[in-house]
Amino acid sequence: GGVGDAAAEVQLSRLRWAVLLLFSSYSLCNAFQWIQYGSVNNVFVRFYGVSAFAIDWLSMSYMLIYIPLLFPVAWLLDKRGLRLIALAGSALNAMGAWVKLGSLKPHLFPVTVLGQVICGLGQVFILGMPSRIASVWFGPQEVSTACSIAVFGNQLGIAAGFLVPPILIPNVEDVEQLAYHISIMFFMTAGVASALFILVIIVFKEKPPNPPSRAQALIQSRTEEYSYVQSILRLLCNANFLLLMVTYGLNVGCFYALSTLLNRMVIHHYPGEEVNAGRIGLTIILSGMVGALISGIWLDKTKTYKQTTLVVYIMSLVGMIVYTFTLSLGHLWVVFVTAGLLGFFMTGYLPLGFEFAAELTYPESEGTSSGLLNVSAQITGIALTISQGQIMDRFGTKAGNLLLCSALFLGTIMTAFIKADLRRQQANLENKQT
Repeated sequence: GGVGDAAAEVQLSRLRWAVLLLFSSYSLCNAFQWIQYGSVNNVFVRFYGVSAFAIDWLSMSYMLIYIPLLFPVAWLLDKRGLRLIALAGSALNAMGAWVKLGSLKPHLFPVTVLGQVICGLGQVFILGMPSRIASVWFGPQEVSTACSIAVFGNQLGIAAGFLVPPILIPNVEDVEQLAYHISIMFFMTAGVASALFILVIIVFKEKPPNPPSRAQALIQSRTEEYSYVQSILRLLCNANFLLLMVTYGLNVGCFYALSTLLNRMVIHHYPGEEVNAGRIGLTIILSGMVGALISGIWLDKTKTYKQTTLVVYIMSLVGMIVYTFTLSLGHLWVVFVTAGLLGFFMTGYLPLGFEFAAELTYPESEGTSSGLLNVSAQITGIALTISQGQIMDRFGTKAGNLLLCSALFLGTIMTAFIKADLRRQQANLENKQT
């Protein structure tokens, strides 16, 4: 069959929402494990008898692991498909959660590092999947919304990671009691992660029986041999994508640094407010989830990728500036409001970046383009987290946050130079006319 036959077979699968929900759920669990140490940084510092920097590295290990493993995993995604990647991601997530249960003594910090490294390996099989799942399973009128919901799960996991640990692990003096509270969190996480892995085995399918869009039908009907190396080279020669890669890295890198160091920032200005520090993190994520969902729906309705991305980037910068200069005022409610404003735009940017990349790079694999965006974010995230942490220790929180403001300002300028070359939309329109 030709293009006409492929287009005629376009049909949406009822299973698509179950696949999306399941992915969002195990992505949630993995993201929870990323930030579960950072949200009660001071408690784990005392329990394991290590430095705050060592606990920060438990979060940054996720970022470091992703960088060298992106290309092997993206190649595997293209060669073996979604189901194998989903199984690997959910299995590693569960395995890491069980390993952490062996680290409930103060001298067993290396065991908790091992568990976190395994979870970080799982994250490599998760982070680049949203736009691929959206493209393979969803139609052109819902693809951006689906991508937002897939990202939504990861953000909800970070929200839970800010909210739950401060509640489950009170800052008590007795080490045995502290170990008991930590064990409750680790057991709950391991149980949920294992249940989700079993569900992935049962429910998660490779792809729907029929392609959901004309653009996807065209990809599936290609007969020439796909070259992964050539695909990467084409992406790295795409000037608009390269600009997006840098700007995405700056925005999301700022988000990673802010999330990792939030507990330290808030405790510095508001001593003894560990629970409220977690709630401020929760506020950032929840408002960001609303922003992400609105962004996805807006893109499906308007297809204004460039304009929406630029506006959200500018507002992220404004939110960061306001947060920086109000953190030290002494009023916690002000921090909640400014953090919510910042989160709405900064986290709302995540699905925009994925979807804009899918448009700029069609018909290249969404797993590869998303992966390159994430590598940029991880490298920038590590650099900004270390730099901001050092600046905060020497010059205070305001100076550290001004570093993030500078990064977002640079990203805003670069975003303005990206051209809206919407190749996926063009493919859908051309095939509709044909």
